[in-house]
Amino acid sequence: MQPGTAPPVTPFLRTAAAYAWRLLIVGLLVYSLFAVLGRFHEIGVALFLGLVITALLRPVADIAAKGLPRPLAVALTLLGGIALVLGVLTLVGEAVAGERTTLVREFRDGVGRIEDWLERPPFRLHPEALGDVQARIGQFLSSHRSALVSEAVSGAGHVVAVFTTLALALFSAVFFIHAGDRQWAWFQGQLPRSARGRVGIAGRAAWRTFTGYTHGIVLVAAVNAILVGIALWLLGVPLAVPLALLEFVAAFVPLIGSPVALAVAAVVALASQGPLVALIVVALIVVMGQIEGHLLHPLVMSWAVRLHPLVVAVSVIAGSIAAGIVGAVVAVPLVSVVWSVHTALREAREAARDGATEAM
Repeated sequence: MQPGTAPPVTPFLRTAAAYAWRLLIVGLLVYSLFAVLGRFHEIGVALFLGLVITALLRPVADIAAKGLPRPLAVALTLLGGIALVLGVLTLVGEAVAGERTTLVREFRDGVGRIEDWLERPPFRLHPEALGDVQARIGQFLSSHRSALVSEAVSGAGHVVAVFTTLALALFSAVFFIHAGDRQWAWFQGQLPRSARGRVGIAGRAAWRTFTGYTHGIVLVAAVNAILVGIALWLLGVPLAVPLALLEFVAAFVPLIGSPVALAVAAVVALASQGPLVALIVVALIVVMGQIEGHLLHPLVMSWAVRLHPLVVAVSVIAGSIAAGIVGAVVAVPLVSVVWSVHTALREAREAARDGATEAM
């Protein structure tokens, strides 16, 4: 090596440096995207809900449009979906109202049974300790009354934001169901001609995966809710219908949501029916986890991308850290869509390469 010349760079280091600055740019773009979504998260959530509604109701609207004008079919489909949701909520409200008196009495007796249970071995808690806990709770509520009232007032603002998000989601779903394909065609027309083919392949793969995942997770949640509702009803646990609805909603968070919902059911069973029924509900958590993980997901999710349970768990936890409950719900379909798009584009490149090779 002559004096004054730079030392040679190994090919490995040159390749690593080339990948490093590209990864830095991609990471910066991803961070910027999530920062923008975090700033306007209500709009992102509304559009996501609009896509979920579209994935669920568009097949129904397509069938109705065969005998009705398209706008009328879309309107009837959306009104029918809203009526179904309101009917379920009304059923849950009537169930809670009908069991309110019995539930208060059972909970009062159940709290007494839990106190007696904690006073016996192996816990041997002193009766004054439990009474002191109740006194401290009452003292805390009375001393922090103003703070609780202000939290309730701020919670009213959150309720307004929730209804605004739902209204935007329904408004978006109307246009997605009515003319989503034309909107996608218009978007593709704004892109450079060289990119339209790849974007079309990615869009079809993304929508196919998203609709498959949405249909599958709704079916899994419905089966879970029915099984849990029947089991709680047979065990005599109060509020079986509301707890089944909680199980349905919680099932949209894979691996985590269903055990959390059943843990709430176990607490209700402990307060109302005693430790034995609560232990049976805890055993139900294990059984439902096995049914969901080894039967429902492999069978129902066969048309969507199959992700390893470790990938699902990491995605859910990462999504919850980034955006709370909404992130936990959105994480798995987002990862599924990204992986599906990557796979479709890779297969398209391999097919084009094989075709070029055969042509030679």
